[in-house]
Amino acid sequence: MMKSSLFLLLAAAPATAFMPIGTPTQSHTALSATTSDDEQSTRRTMLTTSFAALTALATPLTATALETYLTEPTEEFKESERQRMEFRKKQLGQKAQFVKLLARLTGESSTEEELVNDLVELRALVKETEGLPLGIKKEDMYKVIRSKKAKGFWPTNVEIAYQGMKSEVAYQQSPNRDKDMENPL
Repeated sequence: MMKSSLFLLLAAAPATAFMPIGTPTQSHTALSATTSDDEQSTRRTMLTTSFAALTALATPLTATALETYLTEPTEEFKESERQRMEFRKKQLGQKAQFVKLLARLTGESSTEEELVNDLVELRALVKETEGLPLGIKKEDMYKVIRSKKAKGFWPTNVEIAYQGMKSEVAYQQSPNRDKDMENPL
C-alpha cells in the first residue's frame, strides 16, 4: 500500500509541472524558462509538498527495517554461535598446551635429551592440532625457542629436532598440503 502511494505521488509530480496554460481552446504547452509568478509558486508548492510527502513516507520504512533487524536471533545464528564458542574453547585449550610446553622448553629443560624430547613433543602437538592455535604466531614461537638457543647450550640433535618442528609447522600451515602429489594438475 505504501509503495503504491509513493509511486502515485512520484508519477503525478512531473505531470503537473507541464500543464497547458491559457484558455481551454489554446493547444500549446508552455515549456519556456520564463513563466508567470503564479505558475512558479504552484510548482514550488508542488515540489515542497512532494518532498515532504516523500520524506514522510520513507521514514516509516526505515523504522520498520530497524525493528526487523532487532528481533530475536534465528536458530541458525544460535547454532553458529555455539560452534564458534566450542572452537574458541578448543583453541584456548590447545594454546595452553603450547604455552606450557614452550615454558618447559625454555625454562626447565637443560639437558640435550630433555630439549630434544620437548621439541619432538612440540612437533607432535603441531601435527595433532594441524597447525598452531589462535593466539600463537609462528615467528613469536621461533623467537622464544631461538632465545633458548642463544643462551649457549644447543647441540646438533637439538637443532635437528628444532628444524623438524619448523618443517612440520610449515607443512601444516601450507595451503597446498591437501594437494594430490601424484597428479600435479
